Amino acid sequence: MNLNTREPMSDNLGVLETAALLRELTAGLIGITDFDEALTALVRIARDAVPGVAWCGFTALRAGEPAGGAASDPRLAELDDLRHGPDSPAMSAIRRREMILAEDLAAESRWPAWTERARRLGVRGVISAPVDVDEQMIGAMNLYAGSAEPLTTRHQLTAMLLAEHAGLLLAAVRDRARQAAEVDQLDTTLLEEGVVGQAIGVIMTQRGCPAPEALDVLRSAAASLDIPLREVAERLVITVSRPRES
Repeated sequence: MNLNTREPMSDNLGVLETAALLRELTAGLIGITDFDEALTALVRIARDAVPGVAWCGFTALRAGEPAGGAASDPRLAELDDLRHGPDSPAMSAIRRREMILAEDLAAESRWPAWTERARRLGVRGVISAPVDVDEQMIGAMNLYAGSAEPLTTRHQLTAMLLAEHAGLLLAAVRDRARQAAEVDQLDTTLLEEGVVGQAIGVIMTQRGCPAPEALDVLRSAAASLDIPLREVAERLVITVSRPRES
């Protein structure tokens, strides 16, 4: 075996750490339907999993307008929220569609107002990577260093992978939220609709349950009988409407 072709142990470890981070990120966001909750989980997981990163934040734009963000430490929340000032590494990353690195804020001349606030909060360096979520939502993943240890090439690679993976996961969160909203709207429509609403009222009376649970019962019956929901509702209403034989 040619030992010169083998990767150093540290590089192998970096790959394993990154794979573990992406798995943890996926597990943390896979069942979430609320976008803000997903951002909170994202920045917390990234902060805890990336060595040399003291804090993590996310800057969000919706339809081109500032839409808040998330921060692993509430003290630093203003650094990620464009409503506190749009001139920032995150906005530069979003505008230029590329990763922005500021290794030493003490020598940084870009974003002067933001840099002053960041240094006052103890930030020594930052990496901002653009995140594409969907047609309406874009953002930036922000990794902050709090010590004199430099942000390395590995940090930049991790930020890039995090941003790409986070974009996919956050897009899925928004899709799930949209689907949940559509189901809620459909449920509201069904609850108010003629014969289906009557059938739901019957089930509520019979079982002493709330309307959503009654709708679930009706749906379960439709699935079991393999017939449309409306037909099940009609059968139920007709059945209970028949006069009882004396």
